[in-house]
Amino acid sequence: MKDKVIEALAGIKFAGMDQDIVQAGLVSDIVFEGEKVIFSITLPGSGTEGAGEVQKKAEKAVLSLHGISIALIVLTVDKKAPQAPKPMPKLKTKPDRPVGPDMRPEAGAIPGIKNILAVASGKGGVGKSTTATNIALSLRSLGLKVGLLDADIYGPSLPRLMGIDERPEIKDGRIVPLEQYDIKIMSMGFLMQEDNPVIWRGPMIVSALMQMVREVEWGELDVLVLDMPPGTGDAQLTLAQQVPLSGAVIVSTPQDLALIDARKGLNMFKSVDVPILGIIENMSTFICPHCGEQSDIFGHGGAEAEARKLGVMFLGDIPLHMDIRHYSDEGKPVVVAEPDSVHADRYKKISMKVAALLGEVDD
Repeated sequence: MKDKVIEALAGIKFAGMDQDIVQAGLVSDIVFEGEKVIFSITLPGSGTEGAGEVQKKAEKAVLSLHGISIALIVLTVDKKAPQAPKPMPKLKTKPDRPVGPDMRPEAGAIPGIKNILAVASGKGGVGKSTTATNIALSLRSLGLKVGLLDADIYGPSLPRLMGIDERPEIKDGRIVPLEQYDIKIMSMGFLMQEDNPVIWRGPMIVSALMQMVREVEWGELDVLVLDMPPGTGDAQLTLAQQVPLSGAVIVSTPQDLALIDARKGLNMFKSVDVPILGIIENMSTFICPHCGEQSDIFGHGGAEAEARKLGVMFLGDIPLHMDIRHYSDEGKPVVVAEPDSVHADRYKKISMKVAALLGEVDD
């Protein structure tokens, strides 16, 4: 099947090139998943002129093959190619960080989307995706039009959290997001088998992320919730720079180790002038369902103290409870499964604060 894909792509050229993309060695990383094919096309030179046309031609050629119904084409840049001279950057002076050139690319607006909310953490394992999902659903319960994008390419969680095993369609070169519980959803997990790892280089990850943000037919949304990858690497920085974020919410457990990483994530957003809406303390405390005794397994109140220290809002805390875990594993988040529960109420109160900060509801 790989040979058929290569054969279908032969003859497709970038403007000004004598060789086609196959002859020039620009096609790589071809991966099959049932009726899906994912591959990379490296952009020649330093420009991207004509890239969209080549991408459309490649998609049309591959989809014409028997047995292929979905094609995801990742555009990457050849870092060895000569780069065009950059204009002299403006110097920025801010008291909270060293003076240096502003090298950030301009963030372009996404038509139809009023606000993009980043839900982030400095490290994995703090319940960020569960929190992002329940916040998105809580925002929907306020009457807002909401989308949810799982930006964690290596460890996508939304298919399991939302109980989805379908695959999105591609129409007119754009991905049609799936819908569940009345919100629009997109994740790389919809395009891959759950137990198959994504073994991609950094530039492919960044390119795939930007395509999922800008080449998905989101329609009209009040809020797009962006479930950020954990950490502060290249993918996270690129999203923070190139996506017009309205604000960021930091998720952390109360323990000191998690708070250290949460602080790094917060400072990353500050460094690129993304407003910090506040901090959420997840797994805040555990109430024994049998005796009612409270146990602070990961500590308690650490995130609230950190918020005061950093001068940002403390949005609220979420307890460590078996119902939240159970319903997440079942693909029916707690705000949907038990909308009147104490746990759902915590998420809804946090979401009300977030919506107010975004200007979507009155304080």
